[in-house]
Amino acid sequence: MRKSLFSLSLLTALPLVSCSTILNNLPGVYTLEIQQGNIIDQAMIDQLRPGMSKRQVLYVMGSPMLDDVFHKNRWNYLYSARPDGEDKIQKQITLFFENDQIVGVQGDFKPGVAPALKASNETTVDVPKRDLEKTLWEKITGLVGYDEQDIPSKPDKNDTKKTAENNLPL
Repeated sequence: MRKSLFSLSLLTALPLVSCSTILNNLPGVYTLEIQQGNIIDQAMIDQLRPGMSKRQVLYVMGSPMLDDVFHKNRWNYLYSARPDGEDKIQKQITLFFENDQIVGVQGDFKPGVAPALKASNETTVDVPKRDLEKTLWEKITGLVGYDEQDIPSKPDKNDTKKTAENNLPL
């Protein structure tokens, strides 16, 4: 009786355990690499310095993954990935703040001792000064040959009275 109970339990447990192994290792089946959380690397951690403001940390690290209501001065960054069906990789880092300035780092990364130098890929372009003496409308009408000086000015009402008074006989 014991042997049959053992063999029966072995026969029912074997397919349950082997299903996940067989399904995860099927040849020709593409599995997606799923990344969750904030992507954290050592270069980002090396840019952190004591005394940085929260705004500067947001620029370097991005917004924290977990916002703890009970600990407003602690930011938690989590990252997990399962590349190509391999074992799950999980990394975390916690930043501590006092008076909105970073005072501590704890987690899977250690800050570097070298000064943070980030190579800039930006280039400077000298832009020539614009000619702002003429408006766009003046430039367009200048191309057509239409100048405002060609338009006879309309006499004002006050101007007509003055000319009429000047033309009266004495």
